[in-house]
Amino acid sequence: MRGLRLLSRLPLLALHFLLALPATLLLLALPRRGAPGGDGLAGWAVRAWAGGLLRIFGLRVRRLGTPLPGAVLFVANHVSWIDIPLIHSQVWASFVSKAEVARWPLVGWLAGIGGTLYHHRGSQHSLHGVMHQMLDRLRAGRPVAVFPEGRANSGEAVGVFHARIFQPALLAPAPVQPVALRYGHRGEAQTRIAFAPGERFVANFLRLLGEPGTVAEVHFLEPVYPGEDGRRRLAETCRERVAAVLAD
Repeated sequence: MRGLRLLSRLPLLALHFLLALPATLLLLALPRRGAPGGDGLAGWAVRAWAGGLLRIFGLRVRRLGTPLPGAVLFVANHVSWIDIPLIHSQVWASFVSKAEVARWPLVGWLAGIGGTLYHHRGSQHSLHGVMHQMLDRLRAGRPVAVFPEGRANSGEAVGVFHARIFQPALLAPAPVQPVALRYGHRGEAQTRIAFAPGERFVANFLRLLGEPGTVAEVHFLEPVYPGEDGRRRLAETCRERVAAVLAD
């Protein structure tokens, strides 16, 4: 069945890139609309394109809660590359991602167009620059999305939310909205969606394209507003709220 699903979805995927993508890129080129957080046709096009991609992969999106508008830092648990289109199906935000994504076939190119901020892991200079860009975009009224765990995990548990990445929200200041991503009924597909040990992007992409359909839940949780507790408490509070949803 995996092979049959893969063969049936590949033509749909090709049409999605050949027909829907150029139309989306055209709308992104509209003046003052081609930037994350833009409303109107550009924002709608990004959400529609991401939603269509998820449907091709057999994912039925279920949203709970409402994303805050304007300048907000979205922080989510990280399971797979498909987390990004899942969030983009609901809100268009600038993602902070590892620099390696820029070299991924096609996806890296799309991420750049979508306003992704790239960070070279292990480089304090790179992190410093990314945080300045995050701050600039928040102060400009644009949303930013990060995975505070720093990398995709096995899907079995939520890792530590690193506090430093929350600093731009404190300086802007801007609200922080935790986002819980859960795949399958009560999260039963979480580990199936995640990267297998040693699995590369292309292998994961093709494997997920052949997986049976399931639900993809995106929970926009109660926002946390920067206060006197500092970034560490901010990170802990957001992690607790995300973990509570995944443990339910």
